Amino acid sequence: MTAADFFWYIPNEARPGHRGDDAVSGHNSLETLTRQALAVEAHGWRGALLGAGWSRPDTFTVATALAARTSRFEPLIAVRPGYWRPAQFAAAAATLDHLSGGRVRVNVVTGADELAAYGDDEADQARRYARTGAFMRLVRRLWTERDVTHRDDDWHVTGSTVAARVQARPGRPHPTLYFGGASAAAERVSATEADVQLFWGEPLDDLRDRIARLRELSERLGREHPPLAFGLRVTTVVRDTTEQAWADAEAKVAALAARQSDLPDRRRHETATGQRRLLDLQARGEVLDDNLYTAPGRIGGEGAGTTWLVGSAADVARSLRRYAELGITHFVLSDTPYLQEIERQGTQLLPLLRPPG
Repeated sequence: MTAADFFWYIPNEARPGHRGDDAVSGHNSLETLTRQALAVEAHGWRGALLGAGWSRPDTFTVATALAARTSRFEPLIAVRPGYWRPAQFAAAAATLDHLSGGRVRVNVVTGADELAAYGDDEADQARRYARTGAFMRLVRRLWTERDVTHRDDDWHVTGSTVAARVQARPGRPHPTLYFGGASAAAERVSATEADVQLFWGEPLDDLRDRIARLRELSERLGREHPPLAFGLRVTTVVRDTTEQAWADAEAKVAALAARQSDLPDRRRHETATGQRRLLDLQARGEVLDDNLYTAPGRIGGEGAGTTWLVGSAADVARSLRRYAELGITHFVLSDTPYLQEIERQGTQLLPLLRPPG
């Protein structure tokens, strides 16, 4: 796994106690988030994903603040077309990439959100994905070309040149564009426009099939960019022993079940194709592929919190190596309490995934 990138997750959340984290005052203060980003740097992670949504603090602002407080930390910044227009986003990201010395990565998100709250009116899923593909295509041009003129059904610019130019780096002509989605429309966007397709924590055989389909689709649709890379976003419950990890995982599920009434309404997420795939795994068993735990989805877990990889560091490392054998080279992991687990998994898990020396 020498070529793999390992990222953590930093919860820029308005509500305390995200996914069982410590519910303390100042949970989303600059000091708290900076401590997490500095811990990410100190314990071997490349950077961290920062999620997007209208109910969260603005993700790009948080990423900018953390980039200014760190020296190597790479923010993987989730953004939504419709919240951003392509030219404004291309300029903002190019500026932060310049100021941070090339540390920006971007996760383009298309799933349902509170669209009306920020003035977006594209509720149709197929149209949102088509718009996302056009967004990524235009942003890439604005980062790599000058005097760009473009017009489609969603976006247009005339004679546009981003003032802060993105500096091409070895293997990275511009900030890497990550993207997720499991519907047919989403897969067409990944196959043609994304740099990295992010998957949730699905069983190995399922992801093997999806990777093969995306590679075939990339070829059939005439992909113009370097080959599509693949990533995994999953919760990893790592403890000193296998027995302790499973005891803690089951206790976490019980605690989350007990406070379901306090959790935000997640119903809009359950209509997403990728989320439905995760929830449907429960019918196949509570534990799949040795240690992929599906029970969290039963009590309201969503996204990366729907399925967990559970075990000792050796157990989880073995599972991640199996995903790597499928061709996955980007990993975004997390568990709560976030700050504590940055250190634990950076110290116990990451060394098992990298060669010594």
